[in-house]
Amino acid sequence: MKIILIEDVQNLGYKDDVVEVKNGYGLNYLIPQKKAIIATESNLKQLNEKLKQQAQKRAKIKADAEAVAEKIKGLVLEVAVKASEEGKVYGSVTNIQLAEAFAAAGAEIDRKLIVVEPAKTLGEHTCTVKLHREVSVEVPFNVVAAAAE
Repeated sequence: MKIILIEDVQNLGYKDDVVEVKNGYGLNYLIPQKKAIIATESNLKQLNEKLKQQAQKRAKIKADAEAVAEKIKGLVLEVAVKASEEGKVYGSVTNIQLAEAFAAAGAEIDRKLIVVEPAKTLGEHTCTVKLHREVSVEVPFNVVAAAAE
């Protein structure tokens, strides 16, 4: 079944993409959740017209994303967490903590754009910031033990 995505769907595609999915996934999840519409001939014509009108706007959004990527490319974040004496972190470092670290470094990044594997030990790790469908940046961060109170 061919569908047009109305919003970004992780591991499937981005808004306004035309993708092929299994019938059950499309009819039982994507369409009822208002994440997609069926790709009929008239819907495809509307999509093409919409994409033509938004071409300049999309170019500006991509340029803004590239500017932010250049700004955060050189950053090395430091996240202070509670940890045991062996170097194990109580819990793990999440995208919320990384978003706060970005804010402290002067770059406002939405936590939903940050993809991070759970960091459960002290030391160096990396996270990916997906600013745009074509612009993503690998940012290193250090996990350090928080000072005892």
